[in-house]
Amino acid sequence: MRVDAKKNYEHLLITAREVFAQQGAGASLRDVARKAEVGLGTLYRHFPNREALLEALLRTSFDALAAKARELESAAQAGEALTCWLQEIILFTHQHRGVIALMMSAIEDHDSALHSSCVTLRAAGASLLLRAQEQGLARQDLNGSELFDLIAALAWLRDQPSHAPRSDRLFQVIADAILPGASAR
Repeated sequence: MRVDAKKNYEHLLITAREVFAQQGAGASLRDVARKAEVGLGTLYRHFPNREALLEALLRTSFDALAAKARELESAAQAGEALTCWLQEIILFTHQHRGVIALMMSAIEDHDSALHSSCVTLRAAGASLLLRAQEQGLARQDLNGSELFDLIAALAWLRDQPSHAPRSDRLFQVIADAILPGASAR
């Protein structure tokens, strides 16, 4: 990549991070280009669509969440490891307003720029769930896809101002439902 193109790329990422933090994942790409003081064509040359831009912005965070899951796989308490990871991924989605809807769509769309990262996250959660199931802590009738759906539901709930005050309690209700064997030990 040419030096000026790389500079534009980095500047667009920094600016997009600011705009998305203020406006959420649905922010206008025109606003990103305007704030970066580049043409819309320059933005689209680097990022052909919103998902490509979000993938570039979120890749590090997605990788960190997957790495955290791998790290937690060796934790002594499988139930606590799963709960900890669930809290982290829900907090992540809350910090990136509007991203959960894109993640849920991308996981089903093989052509999405976010697909691979979302599948990796789902697999990371499924691995933690399986470990808890093997230790008799987690429901046996729950799979990784359903766990990802529960994450999405809890993340959505936390994003709703009128429901946010109840989100921590409901997280605990759901965690207890996922891990009924953990409270018995």
